Amino acid sequence: MDELEIDVVAEVELDDPVLVEGLPGVGHVGTLAVEHLLEELEGESTLVRRVYSREFPPQVSIENGVSELTCAEVYAVDVPDGRDLLLLTGDHQAQSNAGHYTLTDAFLDIAAEFGATEVYALGGVPTGELIDEYAVVGAVSDESLLEGLEDAGVEFREDEPAGGIVGVSGLLLGLGERRGFDAACLMGETSGYLVDPKSARSVLEVLADVLGFDLDYESLDERADEMEDVIGKIQEMEQQQSMDVPTDDDLRYIG
Repeated sequence: MDELEIDVVAEVELDDPVLVEGLPGVGHVGTLAVEHLLEELEGESTLVRRVYSREFPPQVSIENGVSELTCAEVYAVDVPDGRDLLLLTGDHQAQSNAGHYTLTDAFLDIAAEFGATEVYALGGVPTGELIDEYAVVGAVSDESLLEGLEDAGVEFREDEPAGGIVGVSGLLLGLGERRGFDAACLMGETSGYLVDPKSARSVLEVLADVLGFDLDYESLDERADEMEDVIGKIQEMEQQQSMDVPTDDDLRYIG
């Protein structure tokens, strides 16, 4: 296999599409968001490209006993009453710095093939603690994009996220700007410890507002409820462990 191979699965016509990336990252926020888009827009989505690369981990996924080589997938979505979408998803990112550049260029090539000039990378920004209200933090490739996203509720904070944005999400901004794309990264606040459907919803609400489409969030909310149960059990275990820690009196030697 070559370093990079792109399978053409289908060809479709799209009207002024937008590339939306949701590859694995902090809290799996981007992945959850794009998976939910595909679930809710299933009737309007078509798998158009598979991207294979030696930069992905050396493994296959198994479904009903049948293997599939690790890849990234691009779906075309004809959105009723909204901008058409190219949804980029997959189970892995590249394993090397060079691989991130190679794959990001390939993703932008695909976007250009379908006539996209805008890119939205979706992800999470870690807070290090459990939170109740989820803000969406943003970064853009050009200052002219700030106002529209601020109107949609996106926060732009000085020097945040700390250390910048790594992986495909960051390179879609950097390489995208050099290639003439308008690119933005929408990052939902998340603890960084667990898969976070609530953060994914906060990002999707902004994206839907900006691109002008409606979504049902029932299945995502159900996943959020399941995670709340997990968090509750973790907190109960932590409380129990703190109660079981011996005090100074317990540790006194009696002879």
